Amino acid sequence: MSGPEHALLVRDFVNTYDMQCDIEEFGAPSDLSGWLAERGLVASGASANESDLGLAVALREGLRTAMIDRPRPELEGLLAALPVRVSLDGPRLVPLHRGVRGGLARVATAVMASAADGTWERLKACRATGCRWAFLDTSKNRSRAWCSMRMCGNRTKTRAYRERRRRDAVP
Repeated sequence: MSGPEHALLVRDFVNTYDMQCDIEEFGAPSDLSGWLAERGLVASGASANESDLGLAVALREGLRTAMIDRPRPELEGLLAALPVRVSLDGPRLVPLHRGVRGGLARVATAVMASAADGTWERLKACRATGCRWAFLDTSKNRSRAWCSMRMCGNRTKTRAYRERRRRDAVP
């Protein structure tokens, strides 16, 4: 799916944990630093610690929650832990820290860029309980609710249909 790079970065960051399959991409600090390095957010060889990992997971889950239930003051607190400064070269926001914290701050600047260009409102998490996969809603009217109509949307609609039939069948 296409979209602005910063919005896709936020989506991919949130999707580092697959709730449905219980697959965690950030199982260890080295997984976090590797993920950030693969995306050019930190220099190769950057080293994360347990504190960085805890912040990354909290940020990820805060973003996921905010994609479902806007606004979230908890998310603002997490973003405050990743300070940036304004650079007139661009202009752009530049992380104050280097290394993994700086890489996480780059994710935070991607959130800000998404808010600035309107894609933040299109970043959503699947409404299906147990899924919560992040996606960029590119529908014209911004009404998409599921990561995939074929999977989660179909399951949700089928479940609702069966429930209505069951209720109607009860005398």
